[in-house]
Amino acid sequence: MAALAIVGILVVAYLLGSIPTGYLVAKGLRGIDIRQHGSGSTGATNVLRTVGKGPALVVFGVDLVKGVLAVLLARALFPELLAISGNGLITPDWQPWLEMLAGLMALLGHSRSIWLGFSGGKSVATGLGVLLALAWPVALGALGVFGLTLALSRIVSLSSILAAAATLVLMVATAQPLAYIVLAGLGGAYVILRHRSNIERLLAGTEPRLGQATPKSDP
Repeated sequence: MAALAIVGILVVAYLLGSIPTGYLVAKGLRGIDIRQHGSGSTGATNVLRTVGKGPALVVFGVDLVKGVLAVLLARALFPELLAISGNGLITPDWQPWLEMLAGLMALLGHSRSIWLGFSGGKSVATGLGVLLALAWPVALGALGVFGLTLALSRIVSLSSILAAAATLVLMVATAQPLAYIVLAGLGGAYVILRHRSNIERLLAGTEPRLGQATPKSDP
């Protein structure tokens, strides 16, 4: 029963992450499939360039909350797992690992949404939500790196990549649980991997800054 409950929590975390906020907002306000515009991402940055500031803020906020809720769900239900395990196989030490796995599933759901043929965004806002729920000082530090980089470069992708890399350093520096450090490593690597087309443009010097159009990404 405990194993089934864990699977259920992770499936719900994935489904939370899979809610296609950017797609729904663009479709509802403009009648367009945002995957066919700009960078092809369903995230807030592409919504900003394609639909506008207000809708982008809504998308960012909802995507952030998806990450928060995935972790809080695992945290809230963990005492029930302890109760139903009954044989001592599940101990309190498991809680950070369950929270970590729920966070990863939310990231996966956002970028590979079951509702969009396993396409989606780049998991930055959802990742920030996961961090806020796990270790808010680390989240604020990563947000600071993002904001400073954006202010200096006006390149969202570069800001996201550096913030993802800084998260691992901050997790270690603040002595967070091993499970959270593993999440920072795996999640950060995944976010950076999702930006591989941006990295190619950064190296070529063609990555657009805020206010500039984004070339359509390869499928």
